[in-house]
Amino acid sequence: MLTTKNAVDGLLHAIEAGDVPEELFTDDVVLDATVPNWRFQARGRAEVTSELRGWFGDPGHFEDVRREPLPHGELVEFALHWTENEIPHACHQAHILEVTNGRISRDTAFCGGRWPAVLLARMAASS
Repeated sequence: MLTTKNAVDGLLHAIEAGDVPEELFTDDVVLDATVPNWRFQARGRAEVTSELRGWFGDPGHFEDVRREPLPHGELVEFALHWTENEIPHACHQAHILEVTNGRISRDTAFCGGRWPAVLLARMAASS
């Protein structure tokens, strides 16, 4: 059982922990992801969990999180920072999460990419 308030809380906790558990998702969950220069879908608990574990495989921390309730779930936007192979990284994502019977049944995700330290420095210098 989840030890958090709900599945969305559980997903956010899992992202920060760098370990996404299958129990957050329904058996027939769909991930519809738009990433730089690509869009794809993953279907089913195992496939979606595997994809998200690849995205969030290292512990991190949120710079900011914005959460907006929706009729059947929640819109979550965040900036996440983590260290991968001793190199700082960050990303900016939005997830439209649908929840069915206490589990995530759909994640429509938009990701601006994974930014390593060199690119983060260039972005900081341009702002």
